[in-house]
Amino acid sequence: MRVLVTGGAGYVGSVTVERLVEAGHRVVVLDDLSTGHRAAVAPEARLVVGRYDDRVVVLALLGEERIDAVLHCAARSIVGESVAHPDLYYRENVVGGIAFLEALRTADVRRLVLSSTAAVYGLPDVSPIPEEVPLAPINPYGETKRTLEGAIRWYGSAFGLRSISLRYFNVAGASERNGERHDPETHLIPLVLAAAENGSAVTVYGTDYPTPDGTCIRDYIHVEDLADAHLAALEATAPGNARTGPADGSLPLALNLGTAGGYSVREVLAAAERVVGAPIPRRLGERRAGDPPVLVADATRAGDVLGWRARRADLDAILGSAWDWRRRHPEGYPA
Repeated sequence: MRVLVTGGAGYVGSVTVERLVEAGHRVVVLDDLSTGHRAAVAPEARLVVGRYDDRVVVLALLGEERIDAVLHCAARSIVGESVAHPDLYYRENVVGGIAFLEALRTADVRRLVLSSTAAVYGLPDVSPIPEEVPLAPINPYGETKRTLEGAIRWYGSAFGLRSISLRYFNVAGASERNGERHDPETHLIPLVLAAAENGSAVTVYGTDYPTPDGTCIRDYIHVEDLADAHLAALEATAPGNARTGPADGSLPLALNLGTAGGYSVREVLAAAERVVGAPIPRRLGERRAGDPPVLVADATRAGDVLGWRARRADLDAILGSAWDWRRRHPEGYPA
């Protein structure tokens, strides 16, 4: 299979590219390197520096490489930034996303996996969260992902696009080659590990939630498990796939990824201290507006359709892989 991965120089995309190459697929990465890293792209893959909303670049690439299927990882994805700059998020995630879909339609590429987000659910009142919960995002990031998912669904009805959208919660951990390095960093696990490195204090936002230890519980998925899901979803978009073929009308699909368990903020801190072998400073803060007590995914459907499950769900192992990568790459990726 010849696969185009947008955003394949980023954290999630680069680890998935590794998995696709390992599985024997021909991979082309399209990334503008605004947040991704050239050094993160596996040497077996071809890197094209460019934007996914550039019709000329995308059409030339689809034709030249004779692409069979696409994994769309590229997107703006920082919640706070989306609230401050909704114009940027609608322009890139929605307008850019539609331009990308139009290029796929023009080139007759009809297989797409969207790396989506559980932010489309907003603050559901059920846990673990199934896919049937009404979508009610509470920030522009989640709203733009919901909008693009909807467009993809209608492109399927009108133009025969076979798609799977994967909705996941908190990604963490590292592969042997690639790890998480964002600027600015907003995710709990890398913030905790950075605190272990430099002695800064991690803020625990809220300690009076209705959870066993008073702190929020979140579902963490290892980035390599996510890469496995991306591979399985790409393969499942094949027209002859028995589980997703047209006979059962199952595509387009939206599938949750997660462990159905979850860990609290205090549990993450305790696990990090076990991994690094030292106390990690923390300060207690007030609740953040909009933070629900528990966000955990029901991934039953992903198991039924893709045969996927989280195989690396142990929190210490997730943190251990991230910590090992950080120790081997103290400066992150080369500029």
